[in-house]
Amino acid sequence: MTSSLNAADSDPQKLEWMTGFPPRPEVAITFADGSFRQFPQLRWAWSNIRQLVPTKSVWRGPGPVSVLPRAEQDLGAIKLTTMDGKNITFDAALAETYADGIVVLHRGRLVFERYFGALQPHKQHIAMSVTKSFTGVLAGMLAAEGAVDRDALVPTYVPELARSAFGDATVGQVMDMTTGLKYTEVYTDRNSDVWAMRRANGMAPHESGAPPTSLLEYLTTQPKQGEHGRVFAYKTINTDVLAWIVRRVTGRSLSGLLSERIWQPMGAEEDAFYTVDRLGIESGGGGLNTTVRDLARFGEVMRNRGHYNGRQIVAASVVDDIAGGADPAKFAPAGYATLPGWSYRNQWWVSHNAHGAFMARGIHGQSIYVDPKAEMVIARYASHPAAGNVANDPVTLPAFMAVARALMG
Repeated sequence: MTSSLNAADSDPQKLEWMTGFPPRPEVAITFADGSFRQFPQLRWAWSNIRQLVPTKSVWRGPGPVSVLPRAEQDLGAIKLTTMDGKNITFDAALAETYADGIVVLHRGRLVFERYFGALQPHKQHIAMSVTKSFTGVLAGMLAAEGAVDRDALVPTYVPELARSAFGDATVGQVMDMTTGLKYTEVYTDRNSDVWAMRRANGMAPHESGAPPTSLLEYLTTQPKQGEHGRVFAYKTINTDVLAWIVRRVTGRSLSGLLSERIWQPMGAEEDAFYTVDRLGIESGGGGLNTTVRDLARFGEVMRNRGHYNGRQIVAASVVDDIAGGADPAKFAPAGYATLPGWSYRNQWWVSHNAHGAFMARGIHGQSIYVDPKAEMVIARYASHPAAGNVANDPVTLPAFMAVARALMG
């Protein structure tokens, strides 16, 4: 089976992945053999991470679920033109990009909700690097409260990193990913550093004969390359450093802090959970798993400048700082052909378009799309065969804008 399979033919239910007690060898998916990262197996795996690796819960708390008033519309027929000039509908766009679940909110009302493959409304799906944006918001909240100084050097909070590439990097440079690091993040290259990071954070099998490592141990080994503060370079280890800063400043686990500061106040519908390393430490750069509705609720927190469920959950200044973006000139050298004129601020991708849209983004098509002008939030989980979002941006970004325009009338 190859990536030539379309969404319908790669549907996990159709292929009967992990059915039977125990599953037959030909439909079994495991962590140890790496099959959970292969296509089409990943179409099942991304909605069932808890069956594959150790995890840590983000408690939703004892309070009531915040209401998402329903005012459903048939958005599937909306027409759009992809970046390569193809005319399709929104429904077709979802199929072409292997969507697993999507929720569209307009002015806080749920106007569109669909699920495909292995995902269901109550089930959590891995957020991949959308996780980074949660870590960034937590760090931004601490900075706004004076507990974290963006201009301080990283070892101020994590002394273990003094001799690493982060020894002379500021917290702000880590937050905006403008550090100069030798680390590489090429998902299709098994020799790329991203695979060593995955082994350290528990999301790739341990190498036979090599000593086991953990996230912090891996971060201390990172060499510097180039200068800090000059240009944006997307490297997940920045977020894991930021997560360690958050832990050290608060004395809390990432899962506990997210529960207390965001998940409970916003009235999440379900617990979330993180994948963890061998010491039980959460992957702050890519390990969060949530339902689509709760992902949308967090997007609504951001759209409303931090106010949601009757309270100010995130300081408005934190959201405004993110939405304002960073310097597109520092972003441009990264060469994202589908994101011209964008920037990266505090673990969020900022479009600088006419709608002021900003995004949380993860490989294989995960996203939160916040459009302040259209008063719209789109939360989307997917299992695209290609990891890099350059594979689905040409369809999803025009689709999101088409929905925004339709909702604006």
